[in-house]
Amino acid sequence: MIRPIIRLVSLTPILLGLFAIPATAQNAMPALRATVTVNGDIVRIGDLIENAGPVADVPIFRAPDLGTRGTVATELILDAIRPQHLIGIDTRGLSEVIVTRASRTIAPKEISARIAQALEGQYGFSTARNILVEFDREVHTLNVEPTATGELQVLTLTYNSRTSRFDVTLDLPSSAALRKQATRFTGMAIETIDTVTVDHPIERGAVLKASDLIVQRRPKSEGSAISNIHAAAGLAARHELRPGQTLRDADLMKPAVIQRNDTVTIVYEALGFKLTLRGQAQDAGALGDTISVLNVESKRVVQGVVSGPGRVTVNTTPKQLVENTAEPDAKPTPSQSDPPRRGHRIQ
Repeated sequence: MIRPIIRLVSLTPILLGLFAIPATAQNAMPALRATVTVNGDIVRIGDLIENAGPVADVPIFRAPDLGTRGTVATELILDAIRPQHLIGIDTRGLSEVIVTRASRTIAPKEISARIAQALEGQYGFSTARNILVEFDREVHTLNVEPTATGELQVLTLTYNSRTSRFDVTLDLPSSAALRKQATRFTGMAIETIDTVTVDHPIERGAVLKASDLIVQRRPKSEGSAISNIHAAAGLAARHELRPGQTLRDADLMKPAVIQRNDTVTIVYEALGFKLTLRGQAQDAGALGDTISVLNVESKRVVQGVVSGPGRVTVNTTPKQLVENTAEPDAKPTPSQSDPPRRGHRIQ
C-alpha cells in the first residue's frame, strides 16, 4: 500500500442541503479524475470528480505542501463524498488519485543571482555576471504561492572583503508562504573572469585547435589568463597541458615550422642579391625565430630567421656572403699590395 503524502485529514463535510441530488439532474455522469492539480491548500470535490455539479466546491481534504504531490485512495474519496449524496460516480477503475499542489518555484540559481545583483558595484565587485556565489550549505528550491509575484528582496546584507564571506536575508513581500521558510543564506562570493582551458590532455608541441578549447569561469585573484579561444587556437603547447588548467601566454608558443635536423633552404640576401643553398637546421623554430643552420656546402653554421616552412633567410653583406658560401678548403689569394705576414708564405 502506498503511503499517502497528503495529510488525509477529512474536513467536516459542508452540506449544501439535506436533500439528495439525483444523477438525472446532472448533465453528465460524475467521474473520478486520475490526476489533479490544485492551487490552494484545500482539495474540493470538483477537483477530484468531473461533473460534480452543485457540490463541486465542497472541501474534503487538505492539499499537500506547496510544490509537492500525494495520493488519495479511491475508497477514501468515496467515503468523503458519500454525505453529499453524489451517486453514480464512475471510478474508471482507479485505485488512487494523484494530487499536486501548484507553486511558483524559486531555484537556487535564482537565489544566487539575486545575491550577486545585491553585491554588484559594491565592495570592489564589477558586474553581477562576474560574481560567483557559493553557499555554506545546500540550498533547496523555495516554493511559494503560484499567485506570488515580484522579485526577491534583500532585507539585510553584510560582506567581508578580506574573507569574501557574505550573510544575506531575502524576502518576497507577496508571499506569506516564504515567511515560513529559511531565507537567510551565508557563504562566499568572489569575482571571476573568463579563462581558456583544454578539455583533454595536450602533448608538448601540439598545435591547439578551437575544438580543443573551452571557456571556464575562474577566480580573478588567480591572475591574468587567456580569455578568448581565438587567442589560443593555432598556437602550440610549450609543455604538456592538462584539462582544467588555466592557459596563460607562457604556456603557449608559435608552432614550429622547422624541426631540428630538417633539411632547409638557406636564402642569402645582400644588397639586392639573393642566393639559395641547401642547409640543415640545428634548432627547431617557428616563424620569425632566429635559429642556427648548417650550410652543407661550406660546412659553416650561420644564424638565420625562419621565414617559412623549410626556409631560413640570412641577411648579410657581400663580403660575409662570400665567406659564408666559400668552400672550407679554399684559400684566399693574398693581394700583392698586402705586406707579407709572419708565418704566411706568398706563392
